[in-house]
Amino acid sequence: MTHQVHAFEPPERFVAGTVGPPGERTFFLQARGGGRLVSVALEKVQMTLLAEKLEELLAEAHRRFGADLPEPPPALSDNEPLETPVDEEFRVGTLGLAYDVDTATVVIEAIAAGEAEVELELGGPGDDSDDADDDEEVDDDLDRLRVRLTPAATRAFIDRARRVLAAGRPPCPLCGQPLDPRGHLCPRHNGYHR
Repeated sequence: MTHQVHAFEPPERFVAGTVGPPGERTFFLQARGGGRLVSVALEKVQMTLLAEKLEELLAEAHRRFGADLPEPPPALSDNEPLETPVDEEFRVGTLGLAYDVDTATVVIEAIAAGEAEVELELGGPGDDSDDADDDEEVDDDLDRLRVRLTPAATRAFIDRARRVLAAGRPPCPLCGQPLDPRGHLCPRHNGYHR
C-alpha cells in the first residue's frame, strides 16, 4: 500500500484549530503551502502535549545548541479560523518532534493512526531510542504530515494552540472536569448535579 507524505518545509501557514461548538469540538492541525491545504485531525490531549513538548524542545535546543529563542513577531500571530474546506486527510496516531541543528528549525511530524492502536511519541533533541527503528518499520506505510518551522514560528504555533485549548468549556472548580451548559455530575458532590 502506498503512503503519502505531505511535506511543508516551510509552510506558508501552520496552525492548530477546531471545528464545532465547545464540548463537541474536533481538533485539527492545518498546513498550507505551494497551493496545497492539508488538515489532519487529532485528540485534544495530543494537541495539549504537542504544545507542551514543543516548548520543552525549544528550551532544550537553546540549552544544548544555543538556539535563538525569539518571541514571535506580531506578524506571525494568527487568529484567523481554519481555512475551508476542512477535509480530514487522516487522524493522527503518532506525533514526532525534532530539532534540526544544521538549519536551526523544528520538525513536526504527524503520522496517521494505524489500524492496531493510537500512540503518542514526543521526543526531544538527540533522543536516541532503540525503539525508533522498530516504530519506523511499522509507520513506513502510513500517511504523514511533516512541517519544518523556525523557532519564532514554533512559538507562534504554541501560542495559538494554547488559545485554542483554552477556548473550550470551563473546568469545574471542584473536580476539574469540563462543565456543560446543563451542568455535570460532579464526583466531589457525590453525583449530584452542579
